[in-house]
Amino acid sequence: MRYQLKQIHCRPWTLSGLSLKLIESHYENNYGGALRRLNAITEQLESLDFAKTPSHVISGLKRDELTALNSTLLHELYFASMGGEGKVTPSMAEVLTRDFGSVQQWRTQFSAMGYALGGGSGWVVLTWMPRDGRLINQYASEHSQSVAGGVPILALDMFEHAYHIDFGANAKAYVDTFLRNVDWQAVEDRYGDAAKVSPPRPVVQPEFGDLPGMGVEEVRDMLAAGKPLQVIDTRPKHFVSRQQDIADGVTWRDPERVGEWMNELRKDVPVVVYCAYGFHVGCRTAITLREAGFDASYMKVGHSGWKAVGAPIHMTT
Repeated sequence: MRYQLKQIHCRPWTLSGLSLKLIESHYENNYGGALRRLNAITEQLESLDFAKTPSHVISGLKRDELTALNSTLLHELYFASMGGEGKVTPSMAEVLTRDFGSVQQWRTQFSAMGYALGGGSGWVVLTWMPRDGRLINQYASEHSQSVAGGVPILALDMFEHAYHIDFGANAKAYVDTFLRNVDWQAVEDRYGDAAKVSPPRPVVQPEFGDLPGMGVEEVRDMLAAGKPLQVIDTRPKHFVSRQQDIADGVTWRDPERVGEWMNELRKDVPVVVYCAYGFHVGCRTAITLREAGFDASYMKVGHSGWKAVGAPIHMTT
């Protein structure tokens, strides 16, 4: 496979405050250099006998491939980010306000991240997170650190080659100039495409229908705030005996004897039950309680999730 050079997306002569010399050098030497490195590395990888090649050679080439590929992709996005007048479109203003509080708060954060890289290296990237359904500003240091699963829609190159010809060491002026040249309609178009990317598929338990579940953070926060909530640990007895720990403020009850202890619960206060991981036992117990007239739900991630978020526990022995 050979990676093909992409035509520069912006029209360099139309950019405000960024010289033709700077943009041409950036495109020809830095983007072009990344692409040439990428193809050279690809050629080496294609010629390898992976079964016989030493591990350090494979790992070195694959690390270099990642760096060169991300450099190529981010440079293409960088040039595609410019060519406008820096005016945020109404639709993108709504999105930025939703995820950052306001357009100005987004701009302040994005700019400050760029300023902080002055004299160093790296990228500032506006990235869509399908997992959480929101945008974030992220660093992509040395081309190789990025949000797994994220879709970048705006990229600011903060390597010195991106601004030194025009701005010398004045990285702040460069960042401000870049933002005045952002093509926000193109950003909006990329956001529209990115927002269509589905998040990782959630755990589906069709056998339990539309049984309501609660997230562990919500349960933890409700308990910490003293809100009325009855939380019951229904891990099977062998789990409790093996792990010998329990969540603070929570009572353990044997799920096999739910018919005996359910009468200790109040029907006017919501009940949340959980098992080890948020699957069968907790769900079945919640269903039994709902059938008996309780406002019951299950905690989706179970006791293991409670510990994963660092919620308080204590030992039972």
